[in-house]
Amino acid sequence: MGFEPPQRLVRALGETCGETAAAEWLEQLPARTDDALSAAGQQVLPDRVVAPGGRSSLVLLVHRADGTPAVLKIAAPGSAPELERAALAHWKGWGAVELLATPDARVPADALLLERLHHEVSLRSLPEAKALLEAAGTVRRLWVEPPPGHAFETVQERTGRQVEPMRAAAVRDPALAPLVSAALAAREELVADVPELFLLHGNFRQSKVLSGERAPWLTVGPEPLTGERAYDLARLVRDRVEDLIASPGGAATARRRIKKLAESLEVDQARLRGWTLFRAVESGTRALTVGRRQDGELSLEFAGWL
Repeated sequence: MGFEPPQRLVRALGETCGETAAAEWLEQLPARTDDALSAAGQQVLPDRVVAPGGRSSLVLLVHRADGTPAVLKIAAPGSAPELERAALAHWKGWGAVELLATPDARVPADALLLERLHHEVSLRSLPEAKALLEAAGTVRRLWVEPPPGHAFETVQERTGRQVEPMRAAAVRDPALAPLVSAALAAREELVADVPELFLLHGNFRQSKVLSGERAPWLTVGPEPLTGERAYDLARLVRDRVEDLIASPGGAATARRRIKKLAESLEVDQARLRGWTLFRAVESGTRALTVGRRQDGELSLEFAGWL
């Protein structure tokens, strides 16, 4: 199948795995896509590539032999499609996009065949208050006991890998040191006492919740791990950060979000604030490191309000 990969994916690959590795994978991408389509025989036929698409996979709209629309997702280097597959299988479509199986073949390890949602309609299309309400109702469904013998990492493990890059960013730019120190101190306190262990989405935010036919809203693109619910909410608190920064009351709005989400989902407010601080600083320093200065500065300014 011939196609041009979306530029958003091309840029993201260059940032995350380097230009050489990105170029190699992109060169192989048409063949990988053909392999994934061929693995399902005549059961899956291509329609078109979704653009701008995501930053960690190629998303291809397809249809099955009976006419049912579906999505074929080809994972990029650095992602973990096997963990996404395991999480989606465990959720069984409850609050999340449904993982589909082909009746006569096996989809390759780096590909997922998924229920098709309305990719152009996410919670970001709703007014802010309504979007947060629907997001809370959706993420609540995902918080279940992890499956026996799972391979998901913990919040402590994932955030532990992020500590040294954050420290390195503060060394390169000493102006970041106070925020980085505060974020790392918050993490140390939080991981010292783990109050609960749920299966988490890992990257939950408004743009990851799409309109569907089977249910009004379903989440996509998990980066699953296990831990406390406050961690999963922390990225949602920072949603529409560009609007918050532009608003004269942005800092107060951010703090109200923390309070409202904590109360509505029965999560400890102080722990939600701590994880929100850590994740905002981690995201900001990582963005600066790869040259996305505007994104980095927005996240760090937000973190300074907390």
